[in-house]
Amino acid sequence: MSTTDGTGDEAVIGRRGLQPKGVARRQEILDRAIEVFRERGADGTSLRRIAEAIGVSHAALLHYFDSREQLLVAVYAHAEIRRNAAADPIVTPGVDTMIAAAIANVDVPGLVQLYTTLLAASLEAGNDVGREFFSARFERVRDELTTSFHRQQVDGDIRDDVPAEDLAALLIAASDGLQIQWLLEPSIGLSETLRTFGRLLQPPR
Repeated sequence: MSTTDGTGDEAVIGRRGLQPKGVARRQEILDRAIEVFRERGADGTSLRRIAEAIGVSHAALLHYFDSREQLLVAVYAHAEIRRNAAADPIVTPGVDTMIAAAIANVDVPGLVQLYTTLLAASLEAGNDVGREFFSARFERVRDELTTSFHRQQVDGDIRDDVPAEDLAALLIAASDGLQIQWLLEPSIGLSETLRTFGRLLQPPR
């Protein structure tokens, strides 16, 4: 779901591989997993079933990932990094970047479902990989948006009667919540509704 940063490194999730060939193979597995989710959604109850869908052996997945949770978190992190690498690096983090991220997410419905499932699972005891990933991710996105909103408040571009950190948290909540609603009802207008949030940020007249 929402993110404005592409600096995270999915290599810390699972094992990268000791040789260049292993690094490339791991990237290939993650790229293929993203395409499978684009075509079929994120269904799959075991590493073995996921391996079959991706077209690799169960042993190949176990070589790089210790668990299904670890693989799926790595897939989502890799998808975000790949998407953000293609984004305009000079765009100021804010409503427009969240709209772009939301649109990119719904282009791969399985990733929205995957995000929602992994986020819910990260709240359960024992799901340390997901908890660490999402805690760091939310903190990073909040910090980026807070810094951006504070700068825009100083410049008079957005309202300054609400703390920048509150605006950041609310925008993340709006983006994530709308994408969950979209899973249930695809007619939900993501970009239009988020642009309404943008209008609410305008300075009072």
